[in-house]
Amino acid sequence: MSAASAVESVVTLRVERSGALALVQDGGRLGVRHLGVTQGGAADWVSLGWANWLLGNAPDAAALEITLGGGLSLKVEQGGTLALHGADLAATLDGEPLLPGRAFTVTTGQVIKFERPVTGLRAYLAFAGGLDVAPVLGSVACVVRDGLGGLDGEGRALASGDELRAARNELSLRKLPQAALDWQTGLSPADQETAIILPLVVGAQIAEFSGDSLYRAFNSDWAVDGRADRMGVRLTGPRLERDGAGMVSEGIPLGAVQVPADGQPIVLLNDRQTIGGYPRIGALTPLACAQLGQCVPGTRVRLAAVTPGQARRDYLRALKAWQV
Repeated sequence: MSAASAVESVVTLRVERSGALALVQDGGRLGVRHLGVTQGGAADWVSLGWANWLLGNAPDAAALEITLGGGLSLKVEQGGTLALHGADLAATLDGEPLLPGRAFTVTTGQVIKFERPVTGLRAYLAFAGGLDVAPVLGSVACVVRDGLGGLDGEGRALASGDELRAARNELSLRKLPQAALDWQTGLSPADQETAIILPLVVGAQIAEFSGDSLYRAFNSDWAVDGRADRMGVRLTGPRLERDGAGMVSEGIPLGAVQVPADGQPIVLLNDRQTIGGYPRIGALTPLACAQLGQCVPGTRVRLAAVTPGQARRDYLRALKAWQV
């Protein structure tokens, strides 16, 4: 969809209350895993991309990733236009509901708050041109465990008194197409009737798992465990058994599904370690990783094997939507 209008906006927000977890994120710190540095970046890169698209930004421009809400409170120091997409965290602007999937104007003195998850887990607040933050190793992605990125480059979450400022004062406003609305409504509902399907490319040590284990892996519902963060998400369900011997640690891609000794899979996400020695049944596709990043504990999911070609086609189709 072409730009609907061009307006000026220089937005500055100040953190009044930090909330549960709010991090500066972009498309991630790529090309540095050989140095032992993980990628970071938005857990739901699709919602980040659409939030940026609403303002005419590059899909991977720096934005604010807000997890759970937790009472995050942002006061407008200088007005302009912002965009919100991803989870519905019961956001409000001066007490009025602020729904994801749209750009909106703020004026000096107004307050934006994020309270609790209604649908999904992570919301993305985008600024014109992205956030004005200095990159570290080519990215502003905040990885708390590594102490990299974020507002001051030291990998910390937002704290009271921090200032967030847009990178530029011009933007192009757009209206979300149906593809983005479909993604938003597909975020994990608390009262889901059917399991969310997570496509997975099989590989790695899958041949070392028993036939019964593989049948259970792909024909059983798994529950997202409460032990979940930006590093990884544990899935609970039937026990998976492997017959292979010990293995040497190897490189770990985004979405790798490791199976430790207890037989319960762990899906490794953006802040994962760069190498690991647990056997893997494969890796979730990039789109599946984004969807898992929105799943609250207790969400039921099911793994579905796909070919590398299908995973690539789906990924390229998602990227192409931002070229409209």
